[in-house]
Amino acid sequence: MQGSLQRVLGGLGRSGAQLQGHGWRLPGARGCSHLCRAMRLVQFCSRGSAAEPRIGLEAEEGGDVVDLCASEPSLPRTMRAFLEGGDAALAVARRAQASGQHILPRAQLTLLAPITNPDKVICVGMNYKDHCLEQNVSIPTEPIIFSKFSSSIVGPYDDIIHPEESSEVDWEAELAFVIGKKGKHIQESHAMEHVAGFTVANDVSARDWQMKRNGKQWLLGKTFDTFCPLGPALVTRDSISDPHNLGIRCRVNGTLVQNSSTKQLIFRTEALVAWVSRFVTLYPGDVVLTGTPHGVGVFRKPPVFLKRGDEVQCEIDELGTIRNRVA
Repeated sequence: MQGSLQRVLGGLGRSGAQLQGHGWRLPGARGCSHLCRAMRLVQFCSRGSAAEPRIGLEAEEGGDVVDLCASEPSLPRTMRAFLEGGDAALAVARRAQASGQHILPRAQLTLLAPITNPDKVICVGMNYKDHCLEQNVSIPTEPIIFSKFSSSIVGPYDDIIHPEESSEVDWEAELAFVIGKKGKHIQESHAMEHVAGFTVANDVSARDWQMKRNGKQWLLGKTFDTFCPLGPALVTRDSISDPHNLGIRCRVNGTLVQNSSTKQLIFRTEALVAWVSRFVTLYPGDVVLTGTPHGVGVFRKPPVFLKRGDEVQCEIDELGTIRNRVA
């Protein structure tokens, strides 16, 4: 696939070379990415269809979608494979975005999670200052890492299935980033080169299993099926003004329950990439959930938990909103 993408770029001449040499920006574009059109990468399928997913570009949140697979047949049909194509794949996507062709009406499409079946879903605990304060715990001196299984991932508007095994299901709005370049022992100074972009996540948590059962290990309480809604898009890193200065909110049935800023992050993206890559190799498509701010249900007085029929809405400025019904 990389070879076919190189041939496509070769056909672009000098512009293609500039696209490759300067990451994801169009020739002549300014370094400040929010001055050019945002790259909102999505996975989708035709509404009501069982066909395999395709990759596209959302013109804006909730807007029509450029079908990248139709625009350039050499591109893969899954986001993970697309990210493995690196800057060459992203350059082709930029060209398709600029062409204004192969646009599909949003009403005909179902948005899937922007990344599915990653090698790893890595999560960070107690990574917001205000979340530590609401628990009355000390600020961590090292990132606290746990994981979810990739089978927990669902789309931005899919249902969260309330498991029969839990009576304490909680919400956690989170900023997530997706790895775009393989690496191990990555230095903080080069960490952002390994990040493809950012998306919205809900680290749904069964607190009884997380805090009271199974030896108080976190994994089972965090990884029930459907416990990782993602989306609506993977917004490329050059399309965001500052990922560490974005408003982050969660609403349950329309009531604001979390309202903070990613400025509250203790360990930012660069530090997390460097830390995690000390232990494991990061691969394109790996998802990292960076933690949640204050306002979760378990630390309310009295505690509040999700019930069937509730709707959870998680939103982050510049990235978008995911809405998931509890079923």
